[in-house]
Amino acid sequence: MKMDVLLGLQWGDEGKGKIVDVLAPEYEIVARFQGGPNAGHTLEFDGIKHVLHQIPSGIFRSQILNIIGNGVVLDPIILKKEIEGLGKFSIDYMKNLVISKKATIIIPTHKLLDAAYEKSKGDKKIGSTLKGIGPTYQDKIGRSALRIGDVLGEDFQEKYNTLVEKHKTILSFYNFPLDELEGMEKQFFESVEFVKGLNLIDSEYTVNDALQSGKKILAEGAQGSLLDIDFGSYPFVTSSSTMTAGACTGLGVAPARIGQVFGIFKAYCTRVGSGPFPTELFDDTGEAMRKEGNEFGSTTGRPRRCGWLDLPALRYSIMINGVTELFMMKADVLNIFEDIQVCTHYELADGTRVDRLTYEIADSEVKPVYKTLKGWNCSLEDVRDYADFPQELKDYVSYLEKELQVPIRLVSVGPDRTQTIKR
Repeated sequence: MKMDVLLGLQWGDEGKGKIVDVLAPEYEIVARFQGGPNAGHTLEFDGIKHVLHQIPSGIFRSQILNIIGNGVVLDPIILKKEIEGLGKFSIDYMKNLVISKKATIIIPTHKLLDAAYEKSKGDKKIGSTLKGIGPTYQDKIGRSALRIGDVLGEDFQEKYNTLVEKHKTILSFYNFPLDELEGMEKQFFESVEFVKGLNLIDSEYTVNDALQSGKKILAEGAQGSLLDIDFGSYPFVTSSSTMTAGACTGLGVAPARIGQVFGIFKAYCTRVGSGPFPTELFDDTGEAMRKEGNEFGSTTGRPRRCGWLDLPALRYSIMINGVTELFMMKADVLNIFEDIQVCTHYELADGTRVDRLTYEIADSEVKPVYKTLKGWNCSLEDVRDYADFPQELKDYVSYLEKELQVPIRLVSVGPDRTQTIKR
């Protein structure tokens, strides 16, 4: 058996949580392979909206085992709150949630460092969620981080103190106040005690044993491919590998064991935080798109930047991930437009037109070149079958398939489970 991978192809917020929830019945395991509480995966069913930050999106299916993999950076405080929030839904997390002992721990001073680093950048700030993600990954690469398995050791407090002293030295350089630290630490150690009682495992064995025995696994990514630490719009990126290769390192699975790669994209584009965004709209059209799509961060609440679909960027993400199937989200947000624009090329400062996301584009102004398609300009609220789509939406899907050379297998026309139309 091979492991399928589901990931975002834009700058995050593509709707991965909803699709994991929809696909989950086809799998026996859902495993999160990178990122941390900077992610916000939104699911909506039975009239209730759920936002998950660290727990895999298969948690609402009682028959599915959910794995938090070694590539994740985990905040014990947020994890405890998330699990307690699941209590009212009668979810047996001791049965269907396990955590890799090799997952890295976010400690309170990581959050303070995040804030100090961001403040020091001034108007060149990255737009961090201030959840401590970057500093935690820094410590992981620097070989000084704490891991979930460490909480079970008698020397955990000693390891913690050593790391905190290192952080305090850095924070003193930035003259950053430590007034909040005592309260944060109290909450942190209470949460660590809670985490000790969870199922902490060597998850790489669990994943590989499951594949060997023929079980179906879906690897769930966070953020999006254009935020990848290597291939995203650096330095305005996240701190982990958000692409298919990250599923291998984030779960301990060999590349040869990767099966289908499901790439999720919105019918338009959004971005939270700073960084290049060629098709961004600063006019009434962009504002209408934001309002119609309720485009506000599920983790931060920040308004998302909105723009038309960018084909060069989408082709790039498809290429580096080896995408085999595409899922288009939030087609209903475009209901309000008589005409829809799609970026086909970039025009550089010298007038040259390109359709590739080259190194230089991240640091220079580019002008999007658009193709105009006719919009469907009607509600999709009651549509439950692809055959009932307005012809203009079918034409939009067909055009994108032709340009991207990958089949669009699923189109979402609303937030609920039932509004996910398979082709």
